[in-house]
Amino acid sequence: MTNTHLNNLRQQLLALRNRLGTDISDLANEVLGMPGGEVSARLSHVPTHLADLGTDSFEQQLTLSLVANNEQTLEEVYAALERIEQGTFGRCEDCQKSIPLDRLEALPYARYCIACARELQGGGSER
Repeated sequence: MTNTHLNNLRQQLLALRNRLGTDISDLANEVLGMPGGEVSARLSHVPTHLADLGTDSFEQQLTLSLVANNEQTLEEVYAALERIEQGTFGRCEDCQKSIPLDRLEALPYARYCIACARELQGGGSER
């Protein structure tokens, strides 16, 4: 991998880090504004129908799930940036082979090559 490729991937990771940080903040603010959140003391926002309560609960759980997913992805981005600093970026953490550039461009925080990722997810055959 050339320095140009590495710098482009670093910039992609930094942009993703910034976007995820904003998304997490926005989603957290959204979930706090939902009925049942901390700012639900305003009774005018409390639904009066059971179906509305169910919908609000579902939306709140979905938003919390999105926050958790974005936080996990953000941790992966930070780990990838750390691997760049350590000089281990672009190597599979399992087999130690180079991760193809196409994979890194699609998923810049990838820790594993495709074969090892499939095996770890239980979808691959024995090596």
